[in-house]
Amino acid sequence: MHSPVPSLTRFEEAVETVAERVRRITAALERHGVPYEVIGGLAVAAWVAKADPEAVRVTRDVDLVIRRSDLGRTRLALEEAGFAFREVVGTAMFVDRQKPRVRGGVHLVFEKERVRREYAHPAPALVEDPPRASEGFRIAPLESLVFMKLTSFRDKDRVHLRDLLEVELILPEVERTLPPDLQERLRQLRESPES
Repeated sequence: MHSPVPSLTRFEEAVETVAERVRRITAALERHGVPYEVIGGLAVAAWVAKADPEAVRVTRDVDLVIRRSDLGRTRLALEEAGFAFREVVGTAMFVDRQKPRVRGGVHLVFEKERVRREYAHPAPALVEDPPRASEGFRIAPLESLVFMKLTSFRDKDRVHLRDLLEVELILPEVERTLPPDLQERLRQLRESPES
């Protein structure tokens, strides 16, 4: 006799855990007046949901861009919200004190700094008035998000870029904001969408 496969209830609980986490984090940052933008899979999901809610892909962590000069205020805000600061393999992050898992952590990227030394471009600067997801938290502008995904270009970044392409969000006006090397990566992705 086979044991039952986990139900959709577990899936729904996982999605709600991430949603609750991003609400706690962003509410704390807003209370402390810390500028931020949600990036990564959550930002991709928010943009994709605007075009086609059924095309949204689930993510398990929260990625943020902040200013390095705001790290102290960010620590204060997130520690008050129940998170603990960690540095893991050179990455600044926070983990929920009640569920201290790195996999579901809050990963920080600093504006105008390279995420990795080998990356050709630093993360874009925060914008004055970033767009907001329907839940109210700030997300990276589409141009910045596409720029960061093309810069890192890991497997999951290519998947996210394909999601944005599939719902026709990467329009010529977005592509024109990219430097030539990233335009070339986007062209390659369009020409061989399965690689």
